Amino acid sequence: MARNIQSLERAAAMLRLLAGGERRLGLSDIASSLGLAKGTAHGILRTLQQEGFVEQDDASGRYQLGAELLRLGTTYLDVHELRARALVWADDLARSSGESVHLGVLHQQGVLIVHHVFRPDDSRQVLEIGAMQPLHSTALGKVLSAYDPVAHSEALDAERKAFTDRTVCDPADFEHLLDITRARGYAADVEETWEGVASIAAPIHDRRRMPVGAVGITGAVERLCRDGELRPELIAAVRDCARAVSRDLGAGRF
Repeated sequence: MARNIQSLERAAAMLRLLAGGERRLGLSDIASSLGLAKGTAHGILRTLQQEGFVEQDDASGRYQLGAELLRLGTTYLDVHELRARALVWADDLARSSGESVHLGVLHQQGVLIVHHVFRPDDSRQVLEIGAMQPLHSTALGKVLSAYDPVAHSEALDAERKAFTDRTVCDPADFEHLLDITRARGYAADVEETWEGVASIAAPIHDRRRMPVGAVGITGAVERLCRDGELRPELIAAVRDCARAVSRDLGAGRF
């Protein structure tokens, strides 16, 4: 029989300890609770911290579970289930808006498109399922960055490339955009990623009200905007679609 890897067992025990009882624990508390030397406990905690599984409070020096566990904790929600729940609502959004609809999730420091409904006209279009979009410039990416702490960290840590002269790259300006996104409940991309193209997106939440994806529409600026502003009826349609999918996932009313 294969032997268990002791360091992994200790790391797992540490995560279980932090998941129960007090919200934050000091190094001495963790070491004594698990019967470990402080040096051993500190080495494991440092590794878990580097991987995002544990965070250390700057003021107290105590440890708590990290944001990466949020990402792992939501993997019970299979992407196929998310897509299945969104199918009807995405079709309805495409019909009502007259634009293409994309469903995206966080993946490898970007937005992975897991569902794409074509614009309901006779124009030639390319299926974009499996394509990746940047976090910092697209409407889908900004929604994920605003609501998902892992996406937020990845967007700030990554190189924010200027795709057009409208792309927001400065960290402080990007944080301000995320504040606006959270306050409004949706994100916009007006020629920040592609010239002549605009997008609107809103967050999808699961039954624990955790962000699990985003849905949005994409189209020509002249169709999505009127008098230099995004059309309010399109914003409302995107937000209604996101709420409907969230309700189907058990999130209740937002």
